[in-house]
Amino acid sequence: MGRLSLAYAVVIHALLAVAIKQQNVPLAFRQPESKAVDYVDTLIGNGGDSPNGSGGMIPSTAPPFAMTRWVAQTDVNYVSVTPYNSTRRTISGFQGTHQPAIWMGESGQVVVVPGTGHVRVGFVERAMAFSKEEEVHTPSYYSVKLEQAEGGSIFAEQSASSRVGHLRFTFTDTTQPYVLLEATRASVMGSDDPTNVTYPSGTLTIDPAGREICGSNPERQDFIIGPNSAQGFAGYFCARFDQPFAAFGTVQNGTVRVSERTRNGTLLAGYAAFGNSTDIVDVRVGVSFISVDQARRNIEREAPDGTTLEETARRTRAAWAEKLDRICVEGANGEGLTTFYTAVFHTLQYPYEQSEDGHYYSGYDDEVHEGESYTGYSIWDIFRAEWAWLILLAPERLPGMVRSMLQDYTEGGWLPMWKNIVETNIMVGTHADSLIAEALVKNVSGFDSALAYEAVRKDATVPPANDNTTVYADRQENVGYEVRAGLSSVYEQRGWVANDIHSEAGSRTLDYAYDDYAVSIAAALLRHPADASFFRNRSAVAPFSIYNNVTGFMEARDADGRFAGEDEGWTEGDKWIYSFDVVQDIDALVTARGGLAAFVRTLDAHFDGGHNDHTNEPSHHIPYLYAIAGAASQGQARIRSIAQANYNSSLNGLSGNEDCGQMSAWFVFSSLGFYPVNPVSGEYVVGSPFFDKITVDLPGAARPLTISAPRASRAPYVKSLKIDGRNVEEPFISHWDIADGGDLVFEMSDKPQRWASGTIAA
Repeated sequence: MGRLSLAYAVVIHALLAVAIKQQNVPLAFRQPESKAVDYVDTLIGNGGDSPNGSGGMIPSTAPPFAMTRWVAQTDVNYVSVTPYNSTRRTISGFQGTHQPAIWMGESGQVVVVPGTGHVRVGFVERAMAFSKEEEVHTPSYYSVKLEQAEGGSIFAEQSASSRVGHLRFTFTDTTQPYVLLEATRASVMGSDDPTNVTYPSGTLTIDPAGREICGSNPERQDFIIGPNSAQGFAGYFCARFDQPFAAFGTVQNGTVRVSERTRNGTLLAGYAAFGNSTDIVDVRVGVSFISVDQARRNIEREAPDGTTLEETARRTRAAWAEKLDRICVEGANGEGLTTFYTAVFHTLQYPYEQSEDGHYYSGYDDEVHEGESYTGYSIWDIFRAEWAWLILLAPERLPGMVRSMLQDYTEGGWLPMWKNIVETNIMVGTHADSLIAEALVKNVSGFDSALAYEAVRKDATVPPANDNTTVYADRQENVGYEVRAGLSSVYEQRGWVANDIHSEAGSRTLDYAYDDYAVSIAAALLRHPADASFFRNRSAVAPFSIYNNVTGFMEARDADGRFAGEDEGWTEGDKWIYSFDVVQDIDALVTARGGLAAFVRTLDAHFDGGHNDHTNEPSHHIPYLYAIAGAASQGQARIRSIAQANYNSSLNGLSGNEDCGQMSAWFVFSSLGFYPVNPVSGEYVVGSPFFDKITVDLPGAARPLTISAPRASRAPYVKSLKIDGRNVEEPFISHWDIADGGDLVFEMSDKPQRWASGTIAA
């Protein structure tokens, strides 16, 4: 087959894949036209076997960075359980969820449940059978046919803006149609102890004249961890219907109170019933973290009266198209395009909007402030590559995201570590230091840089309260801000966090060293030379304070200096993974491990021994270390192997769990052919581009970023690289080579090459 014929066949195959995927989507919900959005499969990462084995994603409808995502509810969600599981065959409602990642709890959700006959409230009681084959999943539109116990069916359709869920229910061969709004439920605190249940007390008001059911839900499942009680927190909602109420009432703990308009308490719901001649009910549900009135205003701003479901879906689809259509991929089949565009889709969900109409609720001081706010910051994960990707593809969001973190600092005293409405103390390290330093390095503006430096410097110099007496175990309850636990014990004087005082001490030591480096970069940029020198020196000393020359591995140490053992003190990793975790000074790590050739041998031992665990983020940079060590071709083969093993277009096409975009950000950057090993360096390390050509229309750039790599899909090795016609001999790309667009031309080969591989070249 000739080149032209082969290319034609690839295109036809890709178009057929899209056609098959989209055949059940009504034409009205495929507007505006966007092949990129059509390739997104929202079911990828919802394999359903286990939280850490199938991606932890849900097939939700919402625009990028939406405050609320709407999803069919098959499960009662809580920590490590998502509201939708692809193995289920019943649906119990449609949930406006604020659960940002599978390991986090729910916050202030609302559930909309259509039904017929007598009002059913309990999760199992209200469950409706459906056919998986008849479900339609897209980023902007979802539909499903729900079978009714009394006979007939309900065709449920769903779309959403950032703060309004828009649903439409078509009743066929049914009697006594109704829609229920669940305000509060029994809140399960986590999968480790499903008997640990609380009963949040909410509010409910029904206005039949205004055709509204409104209320509040204060559920916040992770209130038991973190230093902030957020006593005034609630998720508020206001549901507005397009049909008059034939009947209405409240339901509490299974007791129906017909015609009751107001009720407060636990296990609370309200319903509106409609006449038997009512075939279609449209409901728009405004949600808010501020008030019911604000939820109403959100309806008026985002889906005012007269707005059709088609119009809501069109705007949401257009928001996705604005981002995804910026990227054009050539040389991929339908499966490859689905995997790629779904990965981009995943990267644009978090952090999510917490502000409304220029105001936001702060759980740090229980006040409403003016400004722009975001939440769902899984910073230990996203500092690695997700943040760098947002700087490239969504730069308009970055100033507000940084300002949001600074507002957290002003109102709560510290930058966030893992913010889920408020700080949760989950994971280790103060990697907001990295986010801010990277923003400064890459010329992100629009925030108070002096305040930013004050905040990162505090992270690096002020230990938490009771530092020497608190372990700060994962999800430890009833403790204050964790920040850099161990800073006052040994780290400041000798370079390590003491394993016999603090949990995960080895990981903390290495994370603090990297964060010190980030602070030093910020200090240098903002003209604090003494601080820059101090923190740079501390970042260089700390990692090797736990390097055991005898074993050749990093090992946590006790306060008295004794090594704690090779298996002690790690966060989502082990001695193998963390012994490569000095991204700010790989040259020093190479020297410590015996030079370039020896370092490459340890990389081989790591991979060949099965120690690399891509499902957790500390491994993500490791295959790129080959290039830094002069063995780029070996790294290129590893990168391809990792991509093939951990990403595809199936339900299980995302290993581990997404962790707020980081898993997918790795795949997106690797597809482009480079990766930010040291995010605050302003450099990317060259890997192996996956596709023949990718063109990215970066927002605000003078020209497109074009990455040409003919034959890349079947030839993984780089023979040469040119940037804007300039030969590149070292495997590094500066941020400034691509930030304003550019032309990267890779010459690829199906055999290992000498390019950037002098350490292993014959």
